[in-house]
Amino acid sequence: MTEFLQQLIEGLGAGAIYASLALALVLIFKFTGIVNFAQGEMAMFATFIAWQFVQGGLPFWAALGLTLVIAFAGGMLIERVVMRPVEHAPELTVVIVTLGLFILVNAAAGWIWSFTIKSVPSPFPNGALHAGGVDLSYRTLGVLGVVAAVMGLLYLLFRYTKIGLGMRAVATNPESARLSGIRVSRVLALGWGLAATVGAVSGVLVAPVLFLEPNMMGGVLIYAFAAATLGGFDSPVGAVVGGLVVGVAETLAGAYIGAVGSDLKIGIPLAIILVVLLVRPQGLFGRAVVERA
Repeated sequence: MTEFLQQLIEGLGAGAIYASLALALVLIFKFTGIVNFAQGEMAMFATFIAWQFVQGGLPFWAALGLTLVIAFAGGMLIERVVMRPVEHAPELTVVIVTLGLFILVNAAAGWIWSFTIKSVPSPFPNGALHAGGVDLSYRTLGVLGVVAAVMGLLYLLFRYTKIGLGMRAVATNPESARLSGIRVSRVLALGWGLAATVGAVSGVLVAPVLFLEPNMMGGVLIYAFAAATLGGFDSPVGAVVGGLVVGVAETLAGAYIGAVGSDLKIGIPLAIILVVLLVRPQGLFGRAVVERA
């Protein structure tokens, strides 16, 4: 039982990272209807920026704060320059544009910082709390705390601020929001900036666990897609719940299913995506799309 609880806790720590990137995917989809395949690369690029600030002598948390500001501005710039020209284009065109953005950001990171693997120190102290025979590492607790704080701030933004209410109106019905005087184009840019900021948090959290290099977010993006699909692409709460479930499922499968082990764990999120699409395409918390004949 103790070993099971230990695996469960580790799964929640990994799931929190997946949840943060899934949340970024959901935010963009909720406001624009676009599935951003470049979300992981944007998070990776922001992580490199944070690493560069730390290398330059800035304390980690100061570097993170500055990086989040840059990520927000970068997300808004991408929406304005790259995505707005294809806002009303066919879905296939938009998919190709996000894939092109994926390649561009990846190549730019490799050109600027090279593809050499870099080590990133953890912002959380080493060691763990011991309770009932289970070790609660400070890293896991820190990751869960950061993701909980992000969720809390997003809730306050959407629930109690004028900007958040406008974003909710646009997400619900863009045309009605436009008729009400809301500048929809500005809200869409804010949505991209907010998603880029949340994604940057995911990259910074995962970098100390992996190694920092331009391809580090490829696997994490698959888990994030599984989390968003499981929770529902139009539900921020579902993205977080889905991320935690995916993290726990992956960890337990790797520990207790011999055929999976550590090498085939990547198959778990793929299986989750397949099952959800077959059984409940809108996800656990998503709303089914109803079209009038």
